[in-house]
Amino acid sequence: MSILIVLICIGLLVLMITWGKITPFLAFLITSIVAGLLLGIPIEKIPGSLEKGIGGTIGSLLAIVSMGAMFGKLVSESGAAQCITAVLMKTFGERYIQWALMVSGFIIGIPLFYNVGFVLLVPMVISVSYRYKVPAVYIGIPLLASLSVTHGFLPPHPSPSALVPQFGASMSKTLIYGFIIAIPAVILGGPVFARTLKNIRSLPLDVFKPKEIPEAQLPSAANSFLSALLPVLLLAFSTTFPFWAGDNRELKNIFSFLGDPTIVMLIALLIGTYTLGIALGATVKDLMGKYVDAVKDISFILLIVAGAGTLKQIFVDSGVSATIGEMLKSLPLNPLLLGWLIATIIRVCLGSATVAGLTTAGIIAPVVLAGGVDPNLMILAVGAGSLMFSHVNDAGFWLFKEYFNLSLKDTLRSWSVMETIVGTVGLIGVLILDQLL
Repeated sequence: MSILIVLICIGLLVLMITWGKITPFLAFLITSIVAGLLLGIPIEKIPGSLEKGIGGTIGSLLAIVSMGAMFGKLVSESGAAQCITAVLMKTFGERYIQWALMVSGFIIGIPLFYNVGFVLLVPMVISVSYRYKVPAVYIGIPLLASLSVTHGFLPPHPSPSALVPQFGASMSKTLIYGFIIAIPAVILGGPVFARTLKNIRSLPLDVFKPKEIPEAQLPSAANSFLSALLPVLLLAFSTTFPFWAGDNRELKNIFSFLGDPTIVMLIALLIGTYTLGIALGATVKDLMGKYVDAVKDISFILLIVAGAGTLKQIFVDSGVSATIGEMLKSLPLNPLLLGWLIATIIRVCLGSATVAGLTTAGIIAPVVLAGGVDPNLMILAVGAGSLMFSHVNDAGFWLFKEYFNLSLKDTLRSWSVMETIVGTVGLIGVLILDQLL
């Protein structure tokens, strides 16, 4: 009976978001209350579960996601993103424009959240399309494949970052494994798949042509690349700390502090504030104003994460989470494939990759915590499922359609298929890594 109640509640969540047009945060709260009542939690204890779910989920994530948003704003506003794209265009040349934009999307997509990256980079794609007389969709899909993959697989993006503490995973290991899987996913979903899209003609609207920063005002190429990649480099480097420390307890404690994701993001942001801000003539007051705007931009994402935490906590406090875990463990199905499948179903129903990943986490967490599956790989499996088949209920679908001025048919043929390719390749990569590790 408890499993049926969970299915009913997930169905209620889907209906409220899709048919009722209720914001995901409120939908999660309402669903959590209904689930608590139906699962037998005493009514006076439900508010406590909601508060615990919000605090437990957002507590470890708030600083990382907020500083990630500030860092992304810095990379964008300073002109570092424009510089990176320009350098790669010159390096790859006109013949390999797709690959230049794919690499640009990957590098810039690491610190930038998806919607921000889309609005920032797609106008650049349109500008390049006009300049080199090449179809916009043909060169745009590789860049957007990179943005999607970084959004679904790599910290500090909200869903993978939120799943790390829930699954007891390692932020740095998830990042490294994510890179390994992301590369083939981006190549196959980007330049390789885009070869089939040369005949799609789009006439992007003039309003989306970018206003570029004069080249003389851009940061240097070395500054742009190193600053943009700094969080990734620091997180990756932190995985080597245990080897440096050896048996020295004091050194281990210092490295443990320096390797914490929150401290890593703070160090990256402070360095970036100087290299891409103060060193270029920006005032501290102006930079802090931009950081405030950046947090405003992602506040709704943080609310969604918090809302998902309430539903997860209701499942835990009612005991149904353990029941689900026992039931899922008994299924003759690889847990990684199961996590991917659940995320895919929720993604197709709800449209949001972030909501799909977080909702799946509440369902699949008992299986991960019981052992027998690598938590870092489960994060990537869920991330891959959350990217599958974006269609008309996804805001990204409509952003792509309107920016590139496409028909519904061509949007499905290009955007939706690309998302499905990166999600499928991601799953295959996870399963291969699972056999090798």
